[in-house]
Parts: sequence; C-alpha cells; structure tokens
Amino acid sequence: MTATAPPSPPTGPHLRLRLAPDSVLPRRLDGAWWPRSYDLLAELPQLLAGLPSAWGHVTGVTVNGAAWSAAPGRMLVCDRVVCLRQAAGRHAPDSVVLLAPGHGRWDLLVVPPDTTEEDAEPLMTTALGHGT
Repeated sequence: MTATAPPSPPTGPHLRLRLAPDSVLPRRLDGAWWPRSYDLLAELPQLLAGLPSAWGHVTGVTVNGAAWSAAPGRMLVCDRVVCLRQAAGRHAPDSVVLLAPGHGRWDLLVVPPDTTEEDAEPLMTTALGHGT
C-alpha cells in the first residue's frame, strides 16, 4: 500500500494585477492593481514580488493617504528598504506610483478592494487601454 501526500494548500491569494504591454509611447497608466485591502503593509510585499524583473527594484512607493491605512516611512520588502509616501492631496486618489532608480516610474490604477469581480474586470481592462 502506498500513501500519497495530500495536495499542498495554496500559498496565498493570487495577485490581482494586470500590466499594459511594453510600448515606446507614453501612457497615463501602466497597469491596474486590485488589492484585497487598503492595508499597505499587507498588500505591498505581494505587489512588489509580482512585478516583472525588468522593472528593477522598486525603492519608492506613493499612495493616496486618504484611502490607505497609516504606514511607516519605510518598510523592508524582500530584504530591501522601500520608502513609502502617502500623498495628502487628491492628485491621484485611485493610483499607486512605483519608482525604481535607473529603470523608471510606473503608475497603476488601484481598483478599490471592495469592488466586485463583475465591476473590477472592466475597470482593469479599461486601464490597460483595451476598453471602449
């Protein structure tokens, strides 16, 4: 008789991120991110781990301070320091800005965590420029 091990449980929720295809043309948004909460300390490590390696190491993140929970000025992600900034104004209440020195800046639309899947899909598609 041989015993089989039970299947491994999922390691965590899947990252809900869509990125626009590479292009030489400038665009307002580089993708869309649908976090599960507005807890930056919980959500940011998964987002940064899921980014393409070509984006380099993100060292700066700016989010709208009104929506996100309070966060320290810096946090350690994958053994690297990431500087966090919460914008006080309403310049981009629905986006997160990622900065990687020597690689660039990326702006992602943030789909509110409480958005239903039915409503989130068109928002993410439109952010990539594929919507009508």
